[in-house]
Amino acid sequence: MLFTASTIKDTLPNVQRFVTGNLAGGADHLFVFLDAGDTEVRAYLDEHPHVTCVRTDKSWWHGDRPAELNVRQRINANLVKALLSVVDGAEWLFHIDGDEVLQVDRAALAEVPASTRVVKLAPLEAVSQRSWDGDPTWFKRLLGKGDLTLLTTLGAIDRPSNGALFHGHVDGKSGVRPALDVWLTLHLGVDADGTELEAHADDRLRLLHYESYSGEDFVRKWTSILAAGPMANFRPAREPTAVALGALIGKGLSEEQARPYLLRIFERTTLDDLDTLRDLGLLVEADPRTGTHVPAPFPEGARDDMEALLERLAEEPKQDFHPGRPAAVAQTILDRAVAGVTGSSGATRGVRSFRRRP
Repeated sequence: MLFTASTIKDTLPNVQRFVTGNLAGGADHLFVFLDAGDTEVRAYLDEHPHVTCVRTDKSWWHGDRPAELNVRQRINANLVKALLSVVDGAEWLFHIDGDEVLQVDRAALAEVPASTRVVKLAPLEAVSQRSWDGDPTWFKRLLGKGDLTLLTTLGAIDRPSNGALFHGHVDGKSGVRPALDVWLTLHLGVDADGTELEAHADDRLRLLHYESYSGEDFVRKWTSILAAGPMANFRPAREPTAVALGALIGKGLSEEQARPYLLRIFERTTLDDLDTLRDLGLLVEADPRTGTHVPAPFPEGARDDMEALLERLAEEPKQDFHPGRPAAVAQTILDRAVAGVTGSSGATRGVRSFRRRP
């Protein structure tokens, strides 16, 4: 089974697109950690048969909630990785954001050598327009030097690099085979020393990124980012945008007063030249709603095992699941949680014994 882990704060329509698109695009089950969310979002996720929703409130963090969103994301993803390392049927875990939809050809994934522990999803970024009639279906792909130079000469981007073409990350996202000695960062699979592990790549493994695809989404997303905690590290190309937005929001303007300035920043920093990009054949047309993947069911009893173990892990401190912490520490926590579920005889609460991976 293919799982995803995400820490999100978003609107109900965006969350619905996220869930529906990822399941149609190749995922079997989604772990969604709500960094904040209204009652409609929680109800939708709680009722969905292919989602495990975790409310990351005070009881989750036990008074030790990391200030930075990026840290919370990494901890949550690697807790799921540890959990899945002992759950039947868990083959891959991808760490993705709430504005991302994976497009995974499961046949291509099945071809990955058993010795390969990490796979890479290449990014496709939604073209940014003032508004869309529905969700965007045109996406930018990473380009070579010639096309980037052409776009710079035409004035469509300000320098010949994919960092200028893309407004979000250009690194894509990674999936790992769940195990305690490999960690997920925001984009990579790494070893105990934080060294990037060699990743398998295939054109059939990709990721749709809905990065600030409209003026409205730009305003919502950046306001949310700046309210989520201390300023994260952004790519140099995006740092001025983040600083400018932080300064604007710090003026104490009302939403009505700030809105025209936020949209003005969007138009000056993020708006894409759709016609030029499309006419030159530099875009990919994609609609996750047309995906045909049908989520695989859990092996008998495996979901009950997983949710019982997650309840136990919720009682534990979370910092030791961050990349860079010793695998032995996570192993101790996991062993304690497993013992709390199965008991010494492996029969407590009627749950099957968890399997052990080498």
